[in-house]
Amino acid sequence: MALSSILRNECADFSDRFDRSFAHGCGINQTDLGFGDSLNFAVKPLGEEDEPERKIEFLHGTTTLAFKFQHGVIVAVDSRATAGSYIASQTVKKVIEINPYLLGTMAGGAADCSFWERLLARQCRIYELRNKERISVAAASKLLANMVYQYKGMGLSMGTMVCGWDKRGPGLYYVDSEGNRVCGDLFAVGSGSMYAYGVVDSGLRYDMTIEEACDLGRRAIYQATYRDAYSGGQVNLYRVHGEGWERVSQEDVLQLHLKYQSEKA
Repeated sequence: MALSSILRNECADFSDRFDRSFAHGCGINQTDLGFGDSLNFAVKPLGEEDEPERKIEFLHGTTTLAFKFQHGVIVAVDSRATAGSYIASQTVKKVIEINPYLLGTMAGGAADCSFWERLLARQCRIYELRNKERISVAAASKLLANMVYQYKGMGLSMGTMVCGWDKRGPGLYYVDSEGNRVCGDLFAVGSGSMYAYGVVDSGLRYDMTIEEACDLGRRAIYQATYRDAYSGGQVNLYRVHGEGWERVSQEDVLQLHLKYQSEKA
């Protein structure tokens, strides 16, 4: 009883707020709710001088390259991650190993590429368990394109190449965050891709040996890192063939620079 009397005396009295009946209307000028006349739920219209909220601007740079030749697919990438003009890392792994016969490259937002390609690896494994056979390169790339297409226009940043070997031989597809999917024999993605294209176009032949193809991919990435400030670190080189993929080499671009400069001299 003592506690109830104290609470009764100290609690604020809101009884006068409910003497009037609540209005049933929901108009934007409805303020007769017992909370004063200054309450207004109207949304301020967007004027010409007001700017809408901007999305995050991705400032990124990389160089990834893949091409087909008679002995399979060569995949070459750099390892630098940038945030604008800031070098965030020099040892990023830009080749994602989907399964023993499939590789995916990373260009764009690192989180987007990593997440979707790891999700693709999961779906490829489920396909293999259900159908008792490996998924084809075409089907894997189509699966990735269908997954990201559902999020088209939502700010994803991804440009990846799906490379692999299946019953029909070597396969190479380009897939981006808009759901586009293109089959081809040569792709380069990233801010340094133009420099890589220039080197590869001058020396690419279908009948190259394995050593020639590896050297061409390595040199293309090196030249891109030499001219593009957003590419650098190391040159990681992979080859995909009938027995699966293999990692050929990992070389620092500084060592490659010294090597190629000495060859010129």
